[in-house]
Formats: sequence, structure tokens, C-alpha cells
Amino acid sequence: MTQSKALVVVESPAKARTIERILGSGYSVKASLGHVRDLPESKLGVDVTNGFEPTYEVSSGKKKVVSEIKKLAREASRVYLATDPDREGEAISWHLAQAANLKDGQIARVVFHEITEPAVKAAFRHPRTIDMHLVEAQQARRVLDRLVGYKLSPLLWSKLRWPNLSAGRVQSAALRLVVEREEEVRRFVPAEYWTIEATLAKQHGAVAQRGPFRALLHSRVGQRSKLEVRDQQEAQRLVQELDGASYQVAEVAQRQVHQRPAPPFITSTLQQEAWRKLRYSAKRTMAIAQQLYEGVVLGDQGSVGLITYMRTDSTHVAESALHEARAYILERFGKEFVPERPRVYRTKVKGAQEAHEAIRPTSVRREPEQVKAHLTNEQLRLYDLIWKRFLASQMADALAEATTVNIHATPPSDGGAYLFRATGSVLRFLGFRTLYQESEDEPAQEEGVLPELARGEGLDCQGLDPQQHFTQPPPRYTEASLIKALEEKGIGRPSTYAAIVSTIQERGYVRKENGRLMPHPLGEAVYGLLVQHFSDVVDLGFTAQMEEQLDDVARGQLPWAQVLQEFYPPFEHDLESAEKAVKRVDVPVGETCEKCGRPMVLRRGRFGPFVACSGYPECRNTHPYRVKVGVDCPQCGGELVERRAKRGKRRSLFYGCSNYPTCSFAVSSRPLPSPCPECNGLLVSAGRQRARCTQCQWKGAPPAEEREGGSADEDAAPKERGAVASTTT
Repeated sequence: MTQSKALVVVESPAKARTIERILGSGYSVKASLGHVRDLPESKLGVDVTNGFEPTYEVSSGKKKVVSEIKKLAREASRVYLATDPDREGEAISWHLAQAANLKDGQIARVVFHEITEPAVKAAFRHPRTIDMHLVEAQQARRVLDRLVGYKLSPLLWSKLRWPNLSAGRVQSAALRLVVEREEEVRRFVPAEYWTIEATLAKQHGAVAQRGPFRALLHSRVGQRSKLEVRDQQEAQRLVQELDGASYQVAEVAQRQVHQRPAPPFITSTLQQEAWRKLRYSAKRTMAIAQQLYEGVVLGDQGSVGLITYMRTDSTHVAESALHEARAYILERFGKEFVPERPRVYRTKVKGAQEAHEAIRPTSVRREPEQVKAHLTNEQLRLYDLIWKRFLASQMADALAEATTVNIHATPPSDGGAYLFRATGSVLRFLGFRTLYQESEDEPAQEEGVLPELARGEGLDCQGLDPQQHFTQPPPRYTEASLIKALEEKGIGRPSTYAAIVSTIQERGYVRKENGRLMPHPLGEAVYGLLVQHFSDVVDLGFTAQMEEQLDDVARGQLPWAQVLQEFYPPFEHDLESAEKAVKRVDVPVGETCEKCGRPMVLRRGRFGPFVACSGYPECRNTHPYRVKVGVDCPQCGGELVERRAKRGKRRSLFYGCSNYPTCSFAVSSRPLPSPCPECNGLLVSAGRQRARCTQCQWKGAPPAEEREGGSADEDAAPKERGAVASTTT
């Protein structure tokens, strides 16, 4: 009689292949393809009168998967639930157990933060039960998002006359940041100011190792406050006064500057740096990172997980990884590049707790060049970034010598001397910068190298250069800086950042222009309605407080239903008030009628939304409204939009390039934001939970940028036809 195998359930086929190779023949590994249960699509699914009890249903596309898991579980010696190590993963395990009717004595929960043989086998030696506190925290978030989405979205539909709007709890706070930054930009009034630079050189006959250098007018000698030059007239007066002035070095200050390496990546910093260095969106970054985490086939080695878990807010690194990194640095770079002791970084994210390690390579010995042949170009570039960042985080400081030179300029007149200041920097030891340096959203200007100067030394002035400047408005957010702002304000968590940023774009609330996020008129209209009638939904402090309460639920310090009980009654009151107070609102689309000059607004007709002149019926100008799908055209890089082709009396939906007729690219199935895992081509939907590539023969489950289950808080209610039904329990 053969001994039955143990069943292991994970989320994805790629993860299943990697774990099956590690565990061997005694285990059967099955992929659930994400969540198998969720709140129903056709109704609210939450009993608001009975402790907010949710009603879950097996998703229609997952019934076959659940049936297979049931069958395999009956034949298995034990069932291991090996889903991801965070709240969402814990919830997936619990829903799997409930949907497949698995018995408590039969199941075990295993958790690992990297898919390597030591980590996986250690996890299976120490299984635990499902952590219901984590499950309840995820459930509270899911119910909150359902209540906001299903209750508020129909109100937006009816008042703004725009179908299929959503108003998620966290995405609304992100929308507020973008809209308010745009309002700051609009209100900003540039102020003129001038700078005066002197081109100086060592005097004739002095030894000059380097050529002329530049110094900036700072202040009057003896005054602490910086000299403000507000207009051209003042700048020209100063230039005339300094004509013929004598220049002398008053002070030379030198100091050694230590530059420490950046910590290893957490989710938010990975998304930020991938945008800065690779121009990958947050969603794209997470899709690629998921592939690297779950496993890539490395020739004879089989499927290998290359990085640790990528949804984390902890900078902690395992002792074994620290020792391996230090040994590698010593071998490759030399003793001077190894710090006296391993670097330990403090986690700065408030409430960080969901994962136990930073994002790092599972082995620094697996160099990017060694695995290059087995990775796609996108996978290689992201892996290279993660590998270098982690290794650099354990290398010695970079050392620079910074020099500040104060120079006195004494005019021929007796009006007093002026202070000019020059700064320079010389890198004395590269340290970690040999391998990696962190990028910045607004790069600082590099300082030059100054010649050797001594106190009392005279200088020749080769010219004065007055330059006009204007103060600049605060920069619009990039995806990277918006994620940074969300993290700093405590809004969202590692599993939601990418989904938040992509959702506000895919819903048409925010558009990206030259890499900067700008609100669409629709987004401003939605924000205006929310801030007037649902201040808590868009209040940043309130949203951050809700995240803290969810953390308390996860720690077992707060009952999950209490979070809902404190939120829902005031929200329901605001909803009733808004229903009575808000009249129908025209949504401007940011266009001007070319016939009469009045604003163009959204209208709806037999065949869906269109754009019309607000001067109707005097002006009947109209044109089609193009719904963006959040995917770039693979031919020209334009935006793909919904289009309709007239066939007899019907209009069929297809997706084409917004640059038509210049670009004629079109597909009949909805484009998906993830690239093809085989060729990086455009993926399109091929039915529920299926996708196909338009460039190669690949077919399968859509790559997981973010798992299903509401972590993006995008509950828009069951289409417009279900708006009435959605408000019942």
C-alpha cells in the first residue's frame, strides 16, 4: 500500500512549480490562482444590521479549482496552506479552508519569505494554525471597501451622470493628494529673483592646478541674512558697484563627509527607485517582482526563487544573508569595502509589521550576469537593481572632502565688502558608490572641484554673470513621489500601493503627462463632491487612523466589527444627506467647444457616453468620448481607448489607439496592464481568469500584479443596472 502524498496549496502556478521541485515526490502542489471566495458581485453581501457579517461566495471562475482541491484533500495525508506571508495571504488560506470544507486537524499553515530550499523546508518543519487576527484584519478592510464602494459609487453615477464610477476609501485619499497639489500649482504666482556669479581665478604667477571657478554672491560681509536681489535693476546696480572690486580668500573650510548607503528595498522604495531608474510603473514593478519571487527556471537548477517576498515594509535582513553579503564583498571588492560590523537599518514606516525581511536576492552569489540568459530583459533589469541595492547596503561609506570658500569682494567705493561663496567636493573613497547610488525625484546639482586656495590669497575676477530666475511651484507627483507621500502619511500598506496608484489612473481620475500625475476633470469633479459631503472618506488623517485600527485588529487588540461600527453610522448619515442635497452635476472634460467656445461636458446617449457642448440646445456640437483602459499602444506608445464599430443597428466594442488614424492598432478583447511573461507583448483578456498574448502563442492566468480580493479598494458596485439593488443587504 503506497503512502498518500501531502497536499500543498499556493496561489500561482509558478510558485507551485518552484515549491514542488524543493519538496520532492512526497508532496502534491496545487495553485488556487489567488482568492477563491469573495463578497458577491450582484449585491452588497454585508449585513449592516447584524455585526457587519459578510456573505462569501466561491467565485464563478474558481469553482473547478475548489472542487479539485476538495478531491485532492480527501486523498492527502495532510494539507499545507502555503500562501503569501501577509494578511492577504492569510485570508486566502482561510477562504481556501472554508470553501473546500477542510478540517482543522487536517490543515497546517506554513509561512516563508523566500522560496529557497532552506526557507521552505524550515517552514514545513514548523507549521502553525491560521492566524485569525490577520484574517479578521483583511476582512475588516474588505468590508470597509465594499461599504464605501457599493454605497457611494451609485451616488456618483447618478449625480455626476458618469457610469461605472468608483470611490474607494484609500484611492480617494490618493486622489486628494493629486488634486490638491494641482490646485497649489494653479495658485502659485512665480516670484522673480536674481543671482550674481563671479568667475574667479588664481592671480597671475600663482600655481593653478585647475582653471577658473565660480562663486555665488551670498551677502554683505558682517551680515548673516542672505542678500536678496529681486529685479534686474538691483542686479545691474550690484554689478556696477562690484566693477573693479578686489577679491581675496577670507576663509577655507574643509570637512570629511561620510555618505551612508541606502537601506535594502522595501515595497515602497522599490517602486520609487524602479520608476526613477527604469521608468517602470508601480504596477509593472510588482508584476515583475512577483515573477522573480515565485521562481524562474534556471536551466538544470529548475525553478528558483530569486528574491525574497516583495510586499514588505521591514528593512530587517536575516543573519545568514548578512554574512553571505559581507563574505562576497570581501572577495570581490576587498577589505576596505567591508564595514567593521554588519549594517542594521531601522524601519521608518509607521506600523511596519507585516513581513519580516527587506527585499533582497535569495543569494548574492547568484549574480545578475550569471542568470541573465534565463531572464527577460525586464526581469534582469529589476533583479539587477535589487541585487545591487542590497549588496551596496552592506558596503563601506563613501568618503568625500567638502570645501567651502568664503571670498570677500571689496568695491572701489567705501560701501562695504560683499561675501561670495564657492563650494566644491572631491570624492576620496567610492565605497558603496562603486556599485550603486540611490536616485532622487529632484536631483541635486553636483558640486565641482575647486583649486587649492589659501586664506588671504588674492583672486582675479574674469567676469560677473547676473542671472534671472523665478521661484517654481511644488512639483506634481510622479508615481514614485505619490507612493512616498502615501507611505509618509500612513495611507495604504505594501500590498496596496501599486493598486492605489494604478486605480486612480485606470478609472480616469488622474492622467500621466511627461511622467507627472495630473487630475482629469472627472477626478476633480469626484473629489469636489466627496470633500463637500464625505469629508472623512478623503481626509488623510482619518484614512491613516483607519490603517492603524486595522493594524490593531491584526495584532488582536481590537475587534474587527468595532472598526465598522465606528465608521458606518456617520457614513450612512452623510450618504442620506448627500442624496438630498446634491443636484445633477455636469462633468467638464477639460475641452472647449471649437464652435462656440463654451466648455464641453459629458453626456450619455443610446450608445453610451459622449462629449457635448454645455451650450445645448443652442450649440449641438458633439464628439465621441474615449474611455482610456490604462494600457499603452504596443505600436506607437499612445493610449488604448474603448471604441465602437457600427455593424447594422448594433455597435460592437473594440479597443484602439487614441492616435488613430495615424496609428491603426486595434484589438477586440480588453487589453490588460501586465506584459506577457514570455515575450513582454500585449496581453488581452481571454475570459474569466484567462489571458492571451497578441504577439506570441502564450495563454494562461493573468500575471499577478496584485492579488484579487479588494486590496485596491476598487468596489464600484455591480454595474449601473444594479445601483438600486446594491444599497440593500
